[in-house]
Amino acid sequence: MNKQAINSKKAPAALGPYSHAILAGETLYVSGQLGLDSESGALEVGVEAQAKKALDNLSAILETAGLTKANIVKTTIFLTEISDFTAVNAIYADYFQEIEAYPARSCVAVGALPKWALFEIEAIAVK
Repeated sequence: MNKQAINSKKAPAALGPYSHAILAGETLYVSGQLGLDSESGALEVGVEAQAKKALDNLSAILETAGLTKANIVKTTIFLTEISDFTAVNAIYADYFQEIEAYPARSCVAVGALPKWALFEIEAIAVK
């Protein structure tokens, strides 16, 4: 199998020993993205701002791989507060509004995220 690391200069640096994404054949596996500013590495304030920035970071990684959000087939969202589900749904719906069909998705509440983030998203996309 052909496997290629994808790292975007437009997305914040990884917080650990991992790639932004791995392209394996025709499938791109994008690591979890937080709402971090790509230049300063600072975490946005509030779940809505974090969700928007994390989706921006996801788009930057997809672009580096030559893909768009239309190529996404599955996402997983991690929230530290399940009460943020409705607010995040609105942002998510807006992000994917112009594509043919929403990706499959899971959303789970977790005890904590790196940097005490409130939102994280990972994705799988296919060329």
